[in-house]
Amino acid sequence: MNEKLQEINNAAQAAVAAISGATGIKELEDIRVEVFGKKGTLTALMKAMGGLSADERPVFGQASNAARMEVEAALNARLAELKAAEMTKRLADEALDITIPGQKPIRGGRHPMTIVTEDLCKIFMGMGFEIAEGPEVETAYHSFTALNISETHPARSEQDTFYFNENHEFLLRTCTSPVQVRVMEERKPPIRIICPGKVYRSDNVDATHSPVFHQMEGLVVDKGITFGDLKGALTVFARELFGEETVVRFRPHYFPFTEPSGEMDVQCFACQGIGCRVCKGDGWVELLGCGMVHPNVLKMCGIDPDVYSGYAFGMGLERVAMARFGVNDLRVFFENDVRFLGQFA
Repeated sequence: MNEKLQEINNAAQAAVAAISGATGIKELEDIRVEVFGKKGTLTALMKAMGGLSADERPVFGQASNAARMEVEAALNARLAELKAAEMTKRLADEALDITIPGQKPIRGGRHPMTIVTEDLCKIFMGMGFEIAEGPEVETAYHSFTALNISETHPARSEQDTFYFNENHEFLLRTCTSPVQVRVMEERKPPIRIICPGKVYRSDNVDATHSPVFHQMEGLVVDKGITFGDLKGALTVFARELFGEETVVRFRPHYFPFTEPSGEMDVQCFACQGIGCRVCKGDGWVELLGCGMVHPNVLKMCGIDPDVYSGYAFGMGLERVAMARFGVNDLRVFFENDVRFLGQFA
């Protein structure tokens, strides 16, 4: 019996000594398993209790519990010491030198195209227009047929339009006019909307063209609308956007979906009318196309042209941004050069 008690005591002392010498949490865990695991030293000795007499078992059990508690106390104490040491080392390694000045975060800003789009929306909303939106993947009917564009019109060719299938049924919209068609199909006059959004055309990239660009179109349909209403609204718009001294001109043009049709130009912002590569020597920059909504378009949308009339206009927002900010190359809006974009932050 005395030998068994001595073994328990020796095992406990050996475990405590090993615990005190442990240099890491993993090493400490290995010692715990070696002592209290299924095949641990103290576990094996405590199993020997089954071979003792009834008088010896209480004495041996008391000694075994005392040894177990001593080892567990040593384990917990050493674990706390190792965790504290680990935290101290981590704090030292990750120390922050508050004497070094911090880096000021880079401040972003709105893209110039976003600025122009929002400004135009505010101008037209102040004139009573509301914003309408539509899908960028459109049908040929809404893009061409409903706009009085014939089957042989160049706009329908694959050289100008991105189609999704061989029968030319679906395409990336070439303008936001289909939004006007959808609104007229769904609503009856009076209608007064603007339609901002991205459009796609098979254009070569140069200083004033891009295959992907932004456009805003407008539509007014009501009783008694005249070309004078169109000119007045667009002149107010141009002067609100570019300033009261802005010079504009209207000249005749042709569009299948308007009659009569015209284009509005602003005096070249790069050369002030003298002539340069931006205005191609003309002194003027084409800003938008416009005209009175063609009676055929009104009929196809279920609106009686004998009762109602209307005007429509459309403009490329990149050209508006070029005029607004004095930029002479459209490509800078798409190059994501922070040196350029940072000027608008």
